Amino acid sequence: MNVIDIINKTKRKEPLVRDEIEYLVNGYTSGGIPDYQMSAWLMAVCLNGLTDEETLLLTLAMRDSGDILDLGEVKGITVDKHSTGGVGDKTTLIIGPAAAACGVYVPKMSGRGLGHTGGTIDKLESISGYRTELSFEEFRDIVNQTGFSVISQSGSLCPADKKIYALRNATATVDSIPLICASIMSKKLALNADCILLDVKWGTGAFMKTREEAEKLAAIMEKTAKAAGKKCRAVVTDMNEPLGFAIGNSLEIREAVDVLKGRSKGRLYRICMELTADMLELAGKGNHDECVKMAKEAVASGRALEIFRKTIELHGGDGRICDDDSLFPKAKYSHVISASRDVEIISVDAEELGMASLMLGAGRVCKSDDIDSAAGIILEFEAGDKISMDAPLMTLYSDVCSDFHEAAMRAYKAIKFRYLTSRALT
Repeated sequence: MNVIDIINKTKRKEPLVRDEIEYLVNGYTSGGIPDYQMSAWLMAVCLNGLTDEETLLLTLAMRDSGDILDLGEVKGITVDKHSTGGVGDKTTLIIGPAAAACGVYVPKMSGRGLGHTGGTIDKLESISGYRTELSFEEFRDIVNQTGFSVISQSGSLCPADKKIYALRNATATVDSIPLICASIMSKKLALNADCILLDVKWGTGAFMKTREEAEKLAAIMEKTAKAAGKKCRAVVTDMNEPLGFAIGNSLEIREAVDVLKGRSKGRLYRICMELTADMLELAGKGNHDECVKMAKEAVASGRALEIFRKTIELHGGDGRICDDDSLFPKAKYSHVISASRDVEIISVDAEELGMASLMLGAGRVCKSDDIDSAAGIILEFEAGDKISMDAPLMTLYSDVCSDFHEAAMRAYKAIKFRYLTSRALT
């Protein structure tokens, strides 16, 4: 067996068998197969795809390249949740505590962001004292105590994925559905929860730009998880506009707390209640309508907020942020963008708003970049709203950017609106 034969088979669209895929993954992870040969195979996959069986075999080989966690000592049904991400996506911070308040255990390993805003780990680290790097024993103990914990991804899980993803990023081979599936699902299977909920987003602010692409990815990920013996549900959600009103890190934590307090019941709340219900249904807590009711009651009663508070404290963070907004990081600089005329918001380009937040310091261009926890954007509208002249559209925040001109222009141009007469506002 040699790597050139494997590359040629994929070039000719001839399916690989288990031994060939394991040889490829293990050889590259150990250093026996060089970057240039793995790059050739990845490009062949991008051009020709993989069968569903090959995608499963690749996922399992990547999973088996490192540790597989044992969650057997967790005291109930475990449900892991993965979102493909987007602008303002803080759903984990809401649905995790809400599902835990309903008796489901939600252990989650998450990553740092590379792009317009931080990942879930970056958001949580904007809370003073919050530790994301814990031993597995500490992680499991917190899950048992509160039902919910998020820690940073362990380097011992899926080392093959870490190495292959870095190569994909450097060789323009990221946008392949089989490779995306194997990357995501190898980590989900290594975490080894009983059930997996997949939130696959589509739209301007998502990686998958069309609903058709998102549905294809959702289908193959769900099929792969089930073939690996896991209960799994994949749902497709819209990311054509930001999810909620906050884009950033500490700003998104603050908005998540507002939702858990029941202060905000807009689109973000509604989506989170549906996703929480999906998790509860996977765990056998009832039918969908019953589970939606349970999720809403968990928030209305304050139980979900208390779980979030206790989880923060067990991670070493300051749980008082759940009560005192002044404890969140405050940006040195801010800039308000107001409406120049009476307008109706037609649509918002989520990706462009995300890029504006990146210019403010809320995200990373390179993995080594520092994140400004206080940076970001607070929106004052949703699509369809009517805004009076001189009323605020959004506020930009930054610790590192005092000249807002370029970021403000990009954020303003992300909004599509139509002008109104004064009568049309009423």
